[in-house]
Parts: sequence; structure tokens; C-alpha cells
Amino acid sequence: MTEPVIGTAPRSGIPDGGSTRRQRDAPRENAVLRRMRDHGVYVAIGVLLVFNLLFTPNFATVGNLRLQLVQVVPIAIVALGMALVVATEGIDLSVGSVMAITAAIIPLYLGYGPWVAVAAGIAAGVLVGALNGTMVAVFGVQPIIATLGVLVAGRAVALVLADGRLVEIFDPTLQSLGNGTLGGVPVTVLIVAALSAVVGVAVRWSVFGRRLVAVGGNRPAARLAGLPVRRTLIVVYVTSGALAALAGVVNTARLGASDPSFVGLLIELSAITAVVVGGTPLSGGRIRIVGTLMGALLMQLIAATVIQHDLPDSVARMIQAAIIVVAVYLQRDRGGA
Repeated sequence: MTEPVIGTAPRSGIPDGGSTRRQRDAPRENAVLRRMRDHGVYVAIGVLLVFNLLFTPNFATVGNLRLQLVQVVPIAIVALGMALVVATEGIDLSVGSVMAITAAIIPLYLGYGPWVAVAAGIAAGVLVGALNGTMVAVFGVQPIIATLGVLVAGRAVALVLADGRLVEIFDPTLQSLGNGTLGGVPVTVLIVAALSAVVGVAVRWSVFGRRLVAVGGNRPAARLAGLPVRRTLIVVYVTSGALAALAGVVNTARLGASDPSFVGLLIELSAITAVVVGGTPLSGGRIRIVGTLMGALLMQLIAATVIQHDLPDSVARMIQAAIIVVAVYLQRDRGGA
């Protein structure tokens, strides 16, 4: 005997017409919500594109479209790592601070060569990710608590390393990395494309990807099945830290300056929004790479639209907050699925 989907049967045991109708309409409503949840990001991007084409001067120029792609790169890189974490039913609030630490470290090691400086910055991100992963996987600290502590402490460490100063960088290798092109395509965009392909293949076809989804879907069951839950979680957080550090490298190279007080500020909000609106549920057990990239593009289009229409930045933040609330509401039935 199955329970009614919506409403309850009358005491006589014979469902009335209204109850039967609600039960019949429930699958249809769920299908609509599922479509909104899985494809809403594409609709939102389409609406924004139409709006900007109609009301934003010079939006459709090649230069502006190229600018939007370049500016979305840091969000996209961070969101790829965030998607892995969210798929394990976790969260990483430290990504912005990791970017700041990387920006602070690059000038300190630039005297040894640009690639040594880049490697040092990414190594710092790996260490922070390992710290997050150890706290979550080994000591059982809630991800939001563990990474929130690193968010606060990490930004302070970055400011100490940089002595609270903005440092200009005049290295031609880093300038080529941040602003160069290859075949007319910005190098940073190619980096995102390559990373997306690697992460997508790893998630879909590798053993790691299957373990990732299993850990996020049902951690106790994954542990009973003999899967290396702790190791998987640590690898996920290390990857998130490394990608956040790479985003810090790209951002610093593009700006030609190291500014730990500004680099990565509030990027965790944009990354989480991109992941959630892209179709990866906060309840874990599922991940969408293309949707995450589209979510990052949506965040960039919102910010660009706000700026080009002379609206305060707070408007973009409120829109992002509203998007998170709506996306989580649409995903509310997955927790019990």
C-alpha cells in the first residue's frame, strides 16, 4: 500500500476528487520543477543575452564578448573545484583566501623565475586544500566550519605576506599568461577549456569520479562498501585548493599586480551560485560540469549587466543571493531521493 503523494485520504478510505487530482498532477509538477532545475541556467543566460542585445550599447561587439570570456575565467576555474566539493555534500569557503595567498606569494618567488613563482603559489593552494580535507575527512569537522576558519585566517596570512601592499608585476611570461592569445583565443580561456575537459573526463569515466559520486550520495554506504572515503575527500579538497590557486595566478597575471586585499574577494559566493544553478545539488551525489561552466557565465553576465547599466554592485550580490535561494528550493526534493 502506497502513501498518497499529496494530501490525505478521507476517513472512509475512498479518496475524493480533489485528492485524486492532486496525486495525478504531482508527477507533472515534479517534471516542470525538474526541467527548471536542470535547464534554468540556460534560460537565464538566454534572457540576459536578449536583454543586453536590446538595451546594452555595443554588447554584441567582438571586443566585449572576448572581455566577458576573459573575465569569467577565475570564476569558472574556482567553480570547477567547488563542484567537486559540493558533489561530496561539502562546501569550500576558503577559495577566495587561497587566491589571495597565491597572489601574495607570487612576488616573493618571482626572483627565482616566473614558473617557480607560479608553482609556489599553486603549492600553497594544495597545502590549504590538504588542511581543509584533513579537517573534514579525518577529524570530522563540518566543511562549512573548517573552510570558514581558513577563509578568515587565509586572508589575514595573505595580507601579512604582502605587508598589506599592492605590488605591481612586470614579468613578460606572466603577462603572456594573463593577457596573451593563441590562435586568436585568449590563453586563459584555453586553460579553462582544458581544465573542464580533464575534470569532465575524470568525473565521468574514472574510478575517482565514481567514488566521488558514491561518497556524496551516501557516505555511510560508501564506507561500508570499502571505498576510500577519507582519501577521496582529501583529494577533492586538495583539487579545489589547487584550482583556486591557479585562479589566483591567472587573476594576478591578467591584472599585472598582486593585491591580496582584493583578489578573490567574495568569489566563493559566485562559485557556489554557479555550481548550484548549474544543476549540482548541495545534497551531493551528482555533478554537472557543463552546467557549472554555464552558471559561471551567468554570474559574469549578471555582473557585466549591472556595471554597464550603472547599477551598484550590491544589486548583483542580491541577485546572486536570490538565485541561490531559488536553486536550493528547486532541489529540495533531492535530499530524500
